[in-house]
Amino acid sequence: QVQLVESGGGSVQAGGSLRLSCAAASGLAVSTYCMAWFRQAPGKEREGLATINMAGGTTYTDSVKGRFTISRDSAKNTLYLQINSLKPEDTAMYYCAAEPRFWCPSMVVHDFDYWGQGTQVTVSS
Repeated sequence: QVQLVESGGGSVQAGGSLRLSCAAASGLAVSTYCMAWFRQAPGKEREGLATINMAGGTTYTDSVKGRFTISRDSAKNTLYLQINSLKPEDTAMYYCAAEPRFWCPSMVVHDFDYWGQGTQVTVSS
C-alpha cells in the first residue's frame, strides 16, 4: 500500500519560511510519479499548489509563484515544498499527493490517487 507522510509544518510569524517534507514509502518512488502539493484552509476547498512530473518539470498555481518551490530528492525518496515570505493567508493543512503518470494532470484533487495525512502550517501576523 502506498504511503506518504508529511512533516515540517508548524507555527511561524509572517515573513518566515518553512520547508515541508513528504516521505514516500511502500512501493512509491517520487521520481516515477507525478507528485503534488495541495492545501486546505478551514472552510475552504482543497487547492492545488504545485506539481513536479517524472522529468522534473514543475508547475505552480499563480498565487504561489515566486514564493513556493517544489522539489524532490530521489535518494531520500522525499518530496519537498519550500515556502518563503509566509503570509497569514497561507495558514492551512498542507498535503502531498501522488499519481502514477509521467506528466502531471491539472492540480485537481480527483486526479490524484494517493494522499498523505497532512501537516499543519499556521502563520501569525
